Amino acid sequence: MKNILVIGATGQIGSELTIELRKRYGNENVVAGYIKGAEPKSELRESGPCEIVDVTDAQMIENVVKLYKIDTIYNLAALLSVVAESKPLLAWKIGIDGLWNVLEVARQHNCAVFTPSSIGSFGQDTPHVNTPQDTIQRPRTMYGISKVTTELLSDYYYNKYGVDTRSVRFPGIISNVTPPGGGTTDYAVDIYYSAVKGEKFVCPIGAGTFMDMMYMPDALDAAINLMEADPAKLVHRNAFNIAAMSFDPEMIYQSICKYIPDFKMEYDVDPLKQSIANSWPDSLDDTCARNEWGWNPKFDLDSMTKDMLEKLRIKLK
Repeated sequence: MKNILVIGATGQIGSELTIELRKRYGNENVVAGYIKGAEPKSELRESGPCEIVDVTDAQMIENVVKLYKIDTIYNLAALLSVVAESKPLLAWKIGIDGLWNVLEVARQHNCAVFTPSSIGSFGQDTPHVNTPQDTIQRPRTMYGISKVTTELLSDYYYNKYGVDTRSVRFPGIISNVTPPGGGTTDYAVDIYYSAVKGEKFVCPIGAGTFMDMMYMPDALDAAINLMEADPAKLVHRNAFNIAAMSFDPEMIYQSICKYIPDFKMEYDVDPLKQSIANSWPDSLDDTCARNEWGWNPKFDLDSMTKDMLEKLRIKLK
């Protein structure tokens, strides 16, 4: 990777990934692509080039690729799970029509492409515990359907045209920097904010509902390390299971209580979020990622909780 374009650079993952890429590859070599109404702020805006890049406009993508001699595209444009369910046509337009545009530009200009998939690509019939790398994927949400299509279309462009496509299936991502925006796993971010603010947390996901989760520093490493990996060693490209921790609301609550003993939580289950969560895996088998490109997360639940609380105390002063 020499010249990189991040599409969706002001989103939850994109905003932090862009900064991390600039640290590793140089500020001027990483372009933050954004859409009108989601302009970059502060460090993201000031640290390197920024361009309007609407993933649904192929010509706009191509113009930026040519202008900056882009060789790698991180395509992070997508609607999150709950939002996608309320806006399925828009979710498809951004997630699939947009991906098609990215892949066509990549084919014409010899770019590598990273487009994340998700644990949402699995469905109710998937084995939920230690979910295999290769297994049945029959999701019933538009978010999940678009992610399965992302995997297949990315593989198609690799097999037919030789486009260097790579992807991981992200679990729920927990960050102390960018607030969540309409995902089923958002509770696992919101709960930390409530704890630091001294507020009681009302959990929309029921006790005993396990989902795979990951701290943002590990998620950034996964995206970058996969794109840096030796292509000769990659058997699975789109998309790798990656895992760091799996917990239910009670476990994250107890983890926080080790540091804030008087923290309180109650339940008010959201039927839509709960139904989506029930269709997702409890835990993933990430053996292929570990063997093929050395995936190795650094954070577990307790180390993440300690770091989240420390960072949020500073942020929310």
